[in-house]
Amino acid sequence: MTSEKSRHLPINSTYNVRDLGGYRAGTKTTLWRRVLRADGLHRLDEEGMASLVGEGVRVVIDLRNATELEHQPNPFSRNEAVRYHNISLFDTLAPSYKPGTDTLLDLYIQALRERRQAIAKVISLIAEGDEDTVLFHCTAGKDRTGIIAALLLATAGVDTAEILEDYALTGRMIAPMVEEILANALAQGGDIDKFRPLLACEPATMAATIAFIEEEYRSASDYLLWAGVSPETIRRLEERLLG
Repeated sequence: MTSEKSRHLPINSTYNVRDLGGYRAGTKTTLWRRVLRADGLHRLDEEGMASLVGEGVRVVIDLRNATELEHQPNPFSRNEAVRYHNISLFDTLAPSYKPGTDTLLDLYIQALRERRQAIAKVISLIAEGDEDTVLFHCTAGKDRTGIIAALLLATAGVDTAEILEDYALTGRMIAPMVEEILANALAQGGDIDKFRPLLACEPATMAATIAFIEEEYRSASDYLLWAGVSPETIRRLEERLLG
């Protein structure tokens, strides 16, 4: 994964802006600065937005829901340098802590089953990005963003081991954010022992998610077809990711 490009883009007021380029995919390698994944962009100022535009970002896909947008508006929604889209990936879905289960895995599977139209729309927008850099994000850049990133990489033919590595990297990137969230929850009297698993980023969770896709749909590409993405759009997506 070494390259002249860096995986993490250290943009002020963000924790987790990362490039999906540089991953081995059979005989090819995913291209740099085609697709970026990120955490929340609501803290960005003009300088931070200019930095991302300078990296080629022309399309921003915000995966958060209406309540999140109301409390933490996306500054790119008013920036004419980009085409901004809001697609609520989970909508009303939310993790529910259940002892002895992988709560996030349950959420991911539910999203794959019930939010396929939203997922198909996000994937299609990324495929149609032409030569522009497309950035998609949620709040932590972990769950909603993680599902989309895994589908993209798997469709491109990246090995599962590298997809898991990409997923787990989020945990290290957002560690300061997680500690802040837990401290706030504790100050408000919350049960952080129940809350902490919802902030985890364990490779086993994504491994089980990919296994579910392969068992139920055969492959990420077949899942996307089932979700409503056309064969031509999948071909264009592969071309965008791999050249």
